[in-house]
Amino acid sequence: MPRLAAMPPGYFALVMATGIVSIASYFLGLRLPGLVLLLLNAVQYVALIVFTILRLIRYRSEFVADLVNPSKCITFLTASAGTFILGSQFVILLDLSSVGAALWIGGIVLWTVFVSAFFTVVISGESKPTVPEGISGATLILVVATEGICVLGTLLSTAPGWREWVLFVSLAAYAVGAILYLILITLILFRWMFFPLEASTFTPSYWINMGALAITTLAGSRLILSADGWPFLREIVPFLKGLTFFCWAMAAWWIPLLIIAGVWRHGIQKVPIRYDPQYWSLVFPLGMFTVATILFEKAAGLNVLHLIPRVTIWFAWIAWTATFLGMLRSFRGTA
Repeated sequence: MPRLAAMPPGYFALVMATGIVSIASYFLGLRLPGLVLLLLNAVQYVALIVFTILRLIRYRSEFVADLVNPSKCITFLTASAGTFILGSQFVILLDLSSVGAALWIGGIVLWTVFVSAFFTVVISGESKPTVPEGISGATLILVVATEGICVLGTLLSTAPGWREWVLFVSLAAYAVGAILYLILITLILFRWMFFPLEASTFTPSYWINMGALAITTLAGSRLILSADGWPFLREIVPFLKGLTFFCWAMAAWWIPLLIIAGVWRHGIQKVPIRYDPQYWSLVFPLGMFTVATILFEKAAGLNVLHLIPRVTIWFAWIAWTATFLGMLRSFRGTA
């Protein structure tokens, strides 16, 4: 099968991972690497859009097959999440709010289309998957994309005429994403604890268990920092601080568990480590946890967190570099 026909719909995780490592680097004083990754990410984003459109035109049957497959349909939401991350880059690194606003609107449109498609496929499908077949870490991309609305929205909430509306939408997205996480992580843990889990099925996408909480932490921190822009938001800041702390703590709790699971998969079960686009779903949570910790430290005044992102940024960079080189090698191997 031609490479374009088989292109995974979740490849926009590349944009998500590159974008968040760029933002983390910029926040920690590595401004030139952050700007370089912004330029690279803009190119990657445009290229993936072009490839996706070409795939729809030239290999429509394969595209539609992915769209009606519940386990693959959900990964189309990486396009929405990647759009929000790229928009955040333009606002934070270049102060281009107009570009950020355009990407925010575009991301919401993509979110609406693919969320509707996913639930239509899942609900109306005649053949329902079993719990082991239908639940994976990739399901939490729904949470990541939803929280992305809040993350970029709060960055754009400085315009006086639209401030309250933007913050309202952002707060609503934050709440919906948090509730969806509670529902979906319950199903994922149910699968882990009560069904056999083969090493081959324990994919890197399970790192989104942590990444979804990390972006929820970031969204909550952004709302706290934006509280002066909307009286209602200011009133619920104590609630937001508590809930955001719970999210951060649980995200941190996931990290050693996921490392142990990775050691079991590759060290004990001997699953070889080779490039797979799903590894971008491992890179993204590392970068997101770094950014979320930086912003939560600022929002809550928790100086005890100061050292953590200055350590995790290097793990994010190592993971991004290794995965990017693996991607280039895979392209060369099929050239």
